[in-house]
Amino acid sequence: MTELRIGILIAGLILIAAIWYFGTRPRAGQGRRLDAEKRAKGATDIGGGRLEPTLGAQIEQEVSAVEDGDEAVQAEMDLIDAAVAPAASPNSDLGKRVSEDFDKIVTLYIAAKAGQVLRGPDIVVAAEKAGLTYGHMNVFHRLVESHPERGPIFSVANIRKPGSFEMSEIQSLETPAIAFFLTLPAPVGALDAWDAMLPTAQRMAELLDGVVLDEQRNALGRQRIAGLRDELRAWDREHEAPPVTRSPRW
Repeated sequence: MTELRIGILIAGLILIAAIWYFGTRPRAGQGRRLDAEKRAKGATDIGGGRLEPTLGAQIEQEVSAVEDGDEAVQAEMDLIDAAVAPAASPNSDLGKRVSEDFDKIVTLYIAAKAGQVLRGPDIVVAAEKAGLTYGHMNVFHRLVESHPERGPIFSVANIRKPGSFEMSEIQSLETPAIAFFLTLPAPVGALDAWDAMLPTAQRMAELLDGVVLDEQRNALGRQRIAGLRDELRAWDREHEAPPVTRSPRW
């Protein structure tokens, strides 16, 4: 009886081990299918297995001049150059920066959903509905009401080089994304500029059936919005005009 019980115990242990092994072992091709689906959707795995849409492969394919591993840096530099460099044939002076000096740039993107593109005519209509003005550098700007001479609060450019929206080619224009960017100092406070740019980007994303992304090409969430607001609030505090020192009266 003792030998029988030992035999039954050993057989049970072997059965449990087999169930564990075959239950946890990935099925053939399972990992490859998941990776393929993520690449097809242009998604990034954010902690906990949740997929967030990003520009990903679309940026790599569309911006051919960007070197591998430097997509974010190069894209930011292209936008800065577009904001401060003189245009060969500017549409107008509307939206022209008053100064070429700036300390900080804040960027958002509207990306087309997987398998889609943003089309020129739709972008123009959405920009008009969102209260943007087509102007300097052939891009769109949000201007200070009644004071356009102060320059843009923020601007909207095409992610594809050279970054402009040429109206002579707007009917055929297609792009994977557009970029919103504000440079500081702006004609209004940093936090006020952000509070003007964010709802405009969200409104245009709704009109274009796109996705709002942050500067890292991740879906813009509440936590990142709160972080950006804190950063811009701190920037405003650091750049407040120093108090006037009055001479004491004797």
